[in-house]
Amino acid sequence: MATLAATGADTAADATNQRPQWLTVEWIEPRLVVVTLIALILGAALERSDPSSGLVALLAVTAYIAGGAFGTKGALIHLFRDRKFDVDGLMILAALGAASVGAWVEGATLLFLFSLSNTLQTYAIGRSRRAIRSLYALYPEQAHVRRGDAVVTVTLNELAVGDLVLIEPGERIPVDGLVLGGRSAVDQSPITGESVPVDKAPGDEVFAGTLNKQGALDVSVTKLAGESTLSRIVKLVEQAQENKAPTERALDRFEERYAVAIISFVALMIVIPPLLLNVDFQTNFYRAMVLMTVASPCALAISVPASFIAAIASAARGGVLFKGGAYLESLADIKAVALDKTGTLTTGRPLVTSVVPMSGIDENQLLAWAASVEVRSEHPLAKAITDAAQARGLAFAEAGDFESVAGRGARGLIAGVDHWVASPLHLIQIAPIPTELEARLHELEAQGQTTVGVIRGDTWLGLIAMADGVRPESRAAIASLKARGIQTAMLTGDNPRVANNIAASIGIDLVYAGLLPQDKASVIETLRAQYGQVAMVGDGVNDAPALALADLGVAMGAAGTDVALETADIVLMGDRIERLSEAIDLSRLARRVVKQNMTFAIGVMILLVIGTFVVSLPLPLGVLGHEGSTVIVVLNGLIQLLLLPELRRTRSGFASQP
Repeated sequence: MATLAATGADTAADATNQRPQWLTVEWIEPRLVVVTLIALILGAALERSDPSSGLVALLAVTAYIAGGAFGTKGALIHLFRDRKFDVDGLMILAALGAASVGAWVEGATLLFLFSLSNTLQTYAIGRSRRAIRSLYALYPEQAHVRRGDAVVTVTLNELAVGDLVLIEPGERIPVDGLVLGGRSAVDQSPITGESVPVDKAPGDEVFAGTLNKQGALDVSVTKLAGESTLSRIVKLVEQAQENKAPTERALDRFEERYAVAIISFVALMIVIPPLLLNVDFQTNFYRAMVLMTVASPCALAISVPASFIAAIASAARGGVLFKGGAYLESLADIKAVALDKTGTLTTGRPLVTSVVPMSGIDENQLLAWAASVEVRSEHPLAKAITDAAQARGLAFAEAGDFESVAGRGARGLIAGVDHWVASPLHLIQIAPIPTELEARLHELEAQGQTTVGVIRGDTWLGLIAMADGVRPESRAAIASLKARGIQTAMLTGDNPRVANNIAASIGIDLVYAGLLPQDKASVIETLRAQYGQVAMVGDGVNDAPALALADLGVAMGAAGTDVALETADIVLMGDRIERLSEAIDLSRLARRVVKQNMTFAIGVMILLVIGTFVVSLPLPLGVLGHEGSTVIVVLNGLIQLLLLPELRRTRSGFASQP
């Protein structure tokens, strides 16, 4: 909504969006990375044949400018504005130091790798910010309000508590409020996650952002737009994302200390030996440049992203999308997984589970009569009935004088006789329910199934029960998580009876039912306190606060809303919940590979630094050891995390693309 979206952050974002695309960081940065790579490759090749060529110098300068532009800008900002010297500055100085002793290729390579990682970070941050603002798209821009004898159209900021808002069929509800008049079914899935529209009558509560179905409603405003449940979801997402900042600040502090220590030591080495030990300045400066080159954390810095990039690529081929290496690494530490029910463990749409005919009528006949009436209805329960009849190959009779009664059911004439498919509570006003059906009705409702009755004239024909269909792979996916020592919990806005039945059928022990979005976020905190790091798997707007607050948010790719996909850290493409266990295995392997690479990179760097002082290591050998260690850690990650998993998928006949 335009009025609500005009926050400071959104205004700044809108100003950014008004710039020409070619002036944005998102457009410029990746193209500079490409320019750096091209200049580096051409310059290195040309240098072998004609080292003194002016074109070599031009390509070297081009590679340095393109690769170091944003790094230099960041280093200068941190240095002059924040009074801090960070890894950006160290990388730039290391590249310049390499160039000063004739090793410009190594310096340009360092700048290329560093600028590539910054480009990926810029992209991820931009996507996250746009996701939060997209929540406001659920709001209509205006509301129709009855004031006196007139109906006026106002913006949401003009609404006051107590105003009577008129909601027409098919409209999205603009405010939280209380129904004073009318009956309808409301799709509340964006807020509560319930897969079946909820019948609304006078006295019932409705939420902003939900979708009104067939009937008209008169709603009294109980909360202003900025205080609605949907607005609280936005705030919870923003607050939850801010909770991740301390980890990022801790990493920044570590990088700053490392950079300052290295540059300080190199500076002292350049100045002190010639002054105090009568060492030749040129010889000493050469050794200092060698030290800066071999001590720069190129192999160490690339050992982590190279491994994670390989693992991320491997996961993508297997149908799991990680939004960064940090999330891949964190997945290895997960102790509990909370899963939203609707659309995650279930299909998100009702399916016919039981057909209960009266004696003398078979199931197919009952289902065919019901489908003949419901074929003209747009209600999800009606679609479930017609789909079930079509799956059995049943023929539909022609039903005339069709009528859909909001909140109750549907009626039609078949062979001149009224046929009702409606809520049993409504049908008992037409005819008392037979004892045998009443007992079965209570049994089905106790199992958490949604039940409709079918009447012809004033005679009961039977019952049809429906429930949100459980994904066939859910039980195996839960068993797989348990086998890896991970606790599972189900979170849902449905009633406890429905939730417990579904949880029991798929093997989940912990059930949290009847939850609103803020309740799901609270459950995440509870699970974290009890078990440790928690992952949340969901697919709806109502899951966004829990996805953001959890240590890891996991979204279902095909059925997930845009907000869930953008808020989450991991996306399971194709809605394949069983891929989460595969992702956990890959994460644990990636952590082992990262430890191998870091140990190797640190070991080589220590040996090179020692060699610089003990045996006066020449620059070519320093560069060889430095760049050789970089190549080795990259290859180790590629082989273990990308090539071998791909080979296993090929041998097993598993399609690599989701």
